[in-house]
Amino acid sequence: MLTDEYRYKILKKLAAEPEISQRELARELGVSLGKTNFCLNALIEKGLVKVNNFRQSDNKKGYIYLLTPSGVEAKAKITVQFLKHKLAEYEAIKAEITQLQHDVESNVSIK
Repeated sequence: MLTDEYRYKILKKLAAEPEISQRELARELGVSLGKTNFCLNALIEKGLVKVNNFRQSDNKKGYIYLLTPSGVEAKAKITVQFLKHKLAEYEAIKAEITQLQHDVESNVSIK
């Protein structure tokens, strides 16, 4: 359930906004609160993220999510993998567009 894409997006968001709530994170990722909670717990179990309650209260906004040194390293590796994947997607789409343009040009010259 925790794909590299979500791992990348969550680690990136937590690095930028460690005080983000799970609800806000879920909204930004476009996934359910339950899935967000599951993914965060998986990252915590793997030692990539640690959670601190910086306010001693029941306020959920009182939590801060910090990337551990392992989390920073994992984020860097995942970023490289994610970039490679997106570049491959881009090249495939670019080739498909070129083929479609060729098909359209061929069909126009037939008429």
